[in-house]
Amino acid sequence: MSVSVASDGPVCVVTIDRPDVRNAVDGPTAAALAAAFRSFEADASLSVAVLTGSNGTFCAGADLKAITDGRGNRVDRDMAVDGPMGPSRMMLSKPAIAAVEGF
Repeated sequence: MSVSVASDGPVCVVTIDRPDVRNAVDGPTAAALAAAFRSFEADASLSVAVLTGSNGTFCAGADLKAITDGRGNRVDRDMAVDGPMGPSRMMLSKPAIAAVEGF
């Protein structure tokens, strides 16, 4: 799975887990990130989300190889849909923090 979600009390930890590509985000990963943050937003027992990456790298950005293979991030001008990185256009009512490490 390209995204894992864990909770510790009121804290939701969302981890991008694609270390072989420095946690670059392809279409399926963007969809999984969006789903994780929608679930966080809907869960009243969670107060804050922390977004991080596995294996010492936060995120390299969009997966360029996936884009050339047709598995790239969806880009839509309609602001009502998820952004190209998944949750990038979401308006959350609770705080989300990035735990960045690496490059």
